[in-house]
Amino acid sequence: MAENVTVARPYAEAAFELAKAGGALAAWQTALERMAAASADELMLECVADPRIAPAALAELFLGVAGELSDEQRNFAGVLVDNRRLGVLPEISVLFGELKNALEGTHDAVISSAFPLDAAQLSKLVADLEAKLGYKIEATVELAPELIGGVRIALGDQVIDASVRGKLNAMAVSLKN
Repeated sequence: MAENVTVARPYAEAAFELAKAGGALAAWQTALERMAAASADELMLECVADPRIAPAALAELFLGVAGELSDEQRNFAGVLVDNRRLGVLPEISVLFGELKNALEGTHDAVISSAFPLDAAQLSKLVADLEAKLGYKIEATVELAPELIGGVRIALGDQVIDASVRGKLNAMAVSLKN
């Protein structure tokens, strides 16, 4: 939702500046991912939406669920609770990741594979992608048996489809034309 991204952006930028100043970008990213998962839980969403729950009680509940956080991260979560912005934590986490990647010169890639990739295959694939594209890749692997064979790589809005399913679809389209 565009509105959530608009609301989340200043919080993500503030978290990024705090993390950068403290030299803790990775720790903040991990914490924001945990907080985003906690805020997206169905029971937590019910608590956030319940006006009978005082902000202090909601903050205590949320911080208990979010896991171990630094003092700055706890304060950040408290500000989100006070401003009733826990619902935008998933967007904050994504925007923070984008800012972190831009600073580090990396891009996230989701590699969907029909079969599990071992470490050697993954590192070769990532190295080939980095050489071709000219930037560092942070890869996440997903198992997708519907691909039949090969891989599909999503880099933001760019998709490289080297799967059997993709080639079959391309052949079907060319045969129809």
